[in-house]
Amino acid sequence: MLATKLTLILLGALLYLSGSACWFFWIGPRLLADGETADIIYAFVGTCIWLLISFGFIVHIIKTSRPSAGGGR
Repeated sequence: MLATKLTLILLGALLYLSGSACWFFWIGPRLLADGETADIIYAFVGTCIWLLISFGFIVHIIKTSRPSAGGGR
C-alpha cells in the first residue's frame, strides 16, 4: 500500500512539474511572442488555469496531511 501511494505521489508531482515547465518555458512564451489578441487571451486563460490547478494541489496536500484543518466537526 505504501509503494502505491508513493508511486501516485511521485507521478502526480512529475506531471505537475513537467506541465508547469512546459507551460512557462514553451507554450506560454510562444503565445506571447505573436502578440495577437487571441494569443494573449489564451496565455492569460492558461495561466489562470495553472493557478487554479496549483491552488487545488496545495489544498489537497494540506487536507491530506491535516484532515482536521478543514473546519470539520
